[in-house]
Amino acid sequence: MADIEAEKLHGSHPVATDARLAVGEQLQELLVDLVDLSLQAKQAHWNVIGGRFRSIHEQMDELTDAARDWSELVAERLLALGVAADGRAATVARDSQLPSLPEGRIEDHRVIELMVERLLETVRRARRRLGELGERDPVSQDLVIEVIAGLEKQLWMLQATASRP
Repeated sequence: MADIEAEKLHGSHPVATDARLAVGEQLQELLVDLVDLSLQAKQAHWNVIGGRFRSIHEQMDELTDAARDWSELVAERLLALGVAADGRAATVARDSQLPSLPEGRIEDHRVIELMVERLLETVRRARRRLGELGERDPVSQDLVIEVIAGLEKQLWMLQATASRP
């Protein structure tokens, strides 16, 4: 996993090697979750049906774009730490902890339920990382806090969509 060869090319790094490797593992797991979340949101975007089709269709595109942006930030942080980012399809399929979406068309209310579950799981897993990240690399912890804030905003917006008077 480690691509710590950068030290040989560019000299020392402000974060110790053992800390970078540990942080790299945490960030890699988050990267996989975010890539899978973006793929699932796009799948839901394509296959949503029902009376709220348009609004949920657009909301899934927003979630897809946001998850892709966050995965880019996490991947860039991995590389800044001298650790290779791995967002390959095989890696995501093997390592993602998110449940798969059902095949085929999905009713609008069910899309909301399914994506709320996935957002909650992604947030839960990301929050679990905060303590260790803070001890080893506050910069990476700060990045994960930023990602969590965005995920929780998306969660709130989806939950508000599900609410009915």
